[in-house]
Amino acid sequence: MPKKTNTRKNREPSVRALAGTVFITRQVHFNSAHRLYNPTKSLAWNQKQYGLCTNPHWHGHNYVLEVTVKGQPDPVTGYIIDLARLKKILHRAVVDKCDHRNLNDEVDFLRGIIPSTENLVIAFWHEIVSHIPLPARLHCVRLYETPRNYAEFFGPAHH
Repeated sequence: MPKKTNTRKNREPSVRALAGTVFITRQVHFNSAHRLYNPTKSLAWNQKQYGLCTNPHWHGHNYVLEVTVKGQPDPVTGYIIDLARLKKILHRAVVDKCDHRNLNDEVDFLRGIIPSTENLVIAFWHEIVSHIPLPARLHCVRLYETPRNYAEFFGPAHH
């Protein structure tokens, strides 16, 4: 008589991969000073347009940067991207360059740009996008200037 085998014990463990596009977000913080000022306009125009934000002695914000990556979870790891890796990317691309800096004068990739929250999210996108490992894709860069004011950018393809 043939010996019975327990098929459950002989099988390799299995892991189920789930299909679906997922959006995952990492939040980082940095503190910076800036001045909103358009040098092609008069001081009066700048004061009317920007108010206190055009103070020639600068003003600062405690920025909160949220970066969302989208993709399919890897069937082996379950990740779209390892969040520790995303944190390192965000620090190298943005935080280390902007933290405790004057955004107008000390950040090379912002030179000549009025550092409004709107312009910053676009500039940050361009600093981050090439560092996101495929098959993950950068979906959104959101920047809080204050707890109640933020801008977000979904990339140049979303005009």
